[in-house]
Amino acid sequence: MQPLKLYNTLSRQKELFEPLSPPYVGMYVCGPTVYNYVHLGNSRTFLTFDTLFRYLTHIGYKVRYVRNITDVGHLVGDGDEGEDKIGRMAKLEKLEPMEIVQRYTNDFHTVLTAFNMLPPSIEPTATGHMVEQIEAVQTLLAKGLAYESNGSVYFDIEKYNQQGGNYGKLSGRILDDLLNETRELDGQSEKRNPLDFAIWKRASPEHIMRWNSPWGEGFPGWHLECTCMSTKYLGKQFDIHGGGMDLKFPHHECEIAQGDGLTGVEPVRYWMHSNMLTVNGQKMSKSLGNSFLPSELFAGSHYLLDQPYSPMTVRFFMLQSHYRSTLDFSNEALKAAQKGYRRLANGLRIAKTLQYQADETVSADEKKQQDIRQAVQQFYDAMNDDLNTAVAIAQVFTLLKYVNMLYATQLHPAALGEDVFILLKDSFVTLMQEVLGLREEGTADQPVVDGLLTLYREYKEQRQYDKVDQIRSYFKAQGLVIKDMKHQIDWAYEE
Repeated sequence: MQPLKLYNTLSRQKELFEPLSPPYVGMYVCGPTVYNYVHLGNSRTFLTFDTLFRYLTHIGYKVRYVRNITDVGHLVGDGDEGEDKIGRMAKLEKLEPMEIVQRYTNDFHTVLTAFNMLPPSIEPTATGHMVEQIEAVQTLLAKGLAYESNGSVYFDIEKYNQQGGNYGKLSGRILDDLLNETRELDGQSEKRNPLDFAIWKRASPEHIMRWNSPWGEGFPGWHLECTCMSTKYLGKQFDIHGGGMDLKFPHHECEIAQGDGLTGVEPVRYWMHSNMLTVNGQKMSKSLGNSFLPSELFAGSHYLLDQPYSPMTVRFFMLQSHYRSTLDFSNEALKAAQKGYRRLANGLRIAKTLQYQADETVSADEKKQQDIRQAVQQFYDAMNDDLNTAVAIAQVFTLLKYVNMLYATQLHPAALGEDVFILLKDSFVTLMQEVLGLREEGTADQPVVDGLLTLYREYKEQRQYDKVDQIRSYFKAQGLVIKDMKHQIDWAYEE
């Protein structure tokens, strides 16, 4: 089997994955700022790292997966000036900020559960780590890497670079170019350098969320929160830091500078970023009216959608594309994904019921045995090649072909031999459910289905075709079909 390689944004190449303390892996992913409903772009990022979490666990690593909740300090516009996103929503809704936080944290969890994403090992909040953030500011001040100005504290990028730092190395941005791009903003005069970023902000009189600090009442900088929470639970250096491409600069760039400044150690070994979503070839954005929420996708309630698409259809659709490539949403692509997912879901239902039958009169089919072994091997090779789920899924469809042949009695289990039969059955179920996180989504009530199929057989034998059609119609309304096969009558999810 090929060793696991991951693309490291920092080195701009795929690298052999070598954890600091195997079999333990520390992984931190930037969670949502809970001021509104979680959008589809966020969902893709969390799906990427859910898949990585699942795969690392599957191949034997013990993963501590930390994904935070940002509930203070993320300002409108993502800069150092303006209102807190949560505070602003609290004023608009006339609610306590923590009511806003709770409402949208609940929504976030509901969406991720619908997508069958596993919960992280730890889900810390920024407001729950105020002590650590104030201590970090004090440390950076003591090291001369930060300065106070009018009750705010800023990270000094020039000092950091003079002391051996390299601000801009993650995003590939050059400091002089950044300075030329920077325009004068309100409050910018507090800074020694326009690129310096806030690690503690003085709260203006109208600012709702505020805490006492040695520099007066204020709140922590957005970038500092992740540095403090990741190092608290994963140590001053850890294995993987993930997030969306949009966080690479300035958020993750600032995290590197802070982490290095606080401890003198490069904080993260492997930086990983998932790419953006487009809709019919255009960037997804609220201003274009082409941005839709997961709930709108599930309900089919957005004007751009022809029909509802189930959570597993969308999960499968996202997995069909490599996480570092852009992913374009269209009705055509989603309908194709729906068909593909349902074929796999039918295979999953069947695979769980397959039983090995020995038969000495049946010859071994070495070509099919080799094909199955190779498909399983190539699944792992694809996943080990920077989590290439698109190629991995193709191998699952190869396994599905043999599951269906066994089901249709076109292939006798004995032709595979017991070892390969078990490999096929166990691999198909495990790779689908545990690694790709694709579960059966149908609502079939098995006792009811079994009872109706018994009646269906009787009505067919009695040639009561009107009642046969009624049962078929009932199944169709449930998203199911009846399969009249040579050796049995069964049901399946409608593809």
